[in-house]
Amino acid sequence: MSSFNAGGIRIAYEDQGDGAPIILVHGFAASFETNWVAPGWVDRFVAEGRRVVGLDCRGHGASEKPYEPSAYAGEVMAQDVIDLVDHLGIERADLMGYSMGGVIATQLLARHGSRFDAAILGGIGASPRPGQDRSEIAAALESPDRDAGKTPTANAFRAFAEASGNDLVALGAIMRAERPPVEDEALAKIENPVLIAVGEKDTLAGDPRELQRKIPGAELVVVPDRDHLTVVGDSHYQEAVVCFLAEQAR
Repeated sequence: MSSFNAGGIRIAYEDQGDGAPIILVHGFAASFETNWVAPGWVDRFVAEGRRVVGLDCRGHGASEKPYEPSAYAGEVMAQDVIDLVDHLGIERADLMGYSMGGVIATQLLARHGSRFDAAILGGIGASPRPGQDRSEIAAALESPDRDAGKTPTANAFRAFAEASGNDLVALGAIMRAERPPVEDEALAKIENPVLIAVGEKDTLAGDPRELQRKIPGAELVVVPDRDHLTVVGDSHYQEAVVCFLAEQAR
C-alpha cells in the first residue's frame, strides 16, 4: 500500500485501475483488504473499468494507530477521506462505505456532498442498536481478559477484532471518541443518489427504513438471510450496488 500524511497521521491507501473513480471506506475492526479485496469488490470494479481508491482508516490496517480518543473525534475520519482524494487530485467520485465506513460516508455526503456522485451506505440505519453501549465495547476491547465484556455484543466485537489481528487499544480509543451523529436536518439536505444496503438479519445497523426516510430519494435493498458480518461479500448485495451505480451513470 501507499501512504500519505493526513493531519499528522500516516494513512495507508490503495489506488487501482482506471476510469471513473469510486472511494471505498471499510468498517470497524476491518481494513481495505478484508472489507473490499477479499470479498471481490475491488476485482469486480476494476474489471468493469473503474478506478478503485480506498484507505485503511486511522487505527486500522497499515495506517497509524494513535491511542488517544481525541485522534478519532468529530469528523476527523471523514476528513481523512477528503485529504486522500485531494492528495490524489480526484475532484468527484462515487462513494461506498460499510458500517463505520457507512457512517463516515454519511458525514461526507452531509458536509462535502459536492465532492461525490452516487453513494452506497452499507450496514447502517438511522440509530444504533438499542442498548448498545460504546463504553462497554471499549472496555471489552481494552481488557486483558477476552471474555470480560458485560454484554454479548461487547464480547462479539472483541472476538471479531482479535480474529482480524487488530490493535485492540487503538480500537478502544475509537469507541471512546466523541463522534456526534449527522443531524436529521443535514440528512434532509443530501442531494446525492443514495443506496442503503443492509442484511435482513443485521441486528447492529439500526433501522435502515428510518434512514431511508430521512435522505431524500434514497433507495433501500435488504439482503436476505445475511447479518452484519456476512452481507459484505453477498452476491445479491454486489449486484444491487453494481446495478444502482450503472443506473446513476446513464
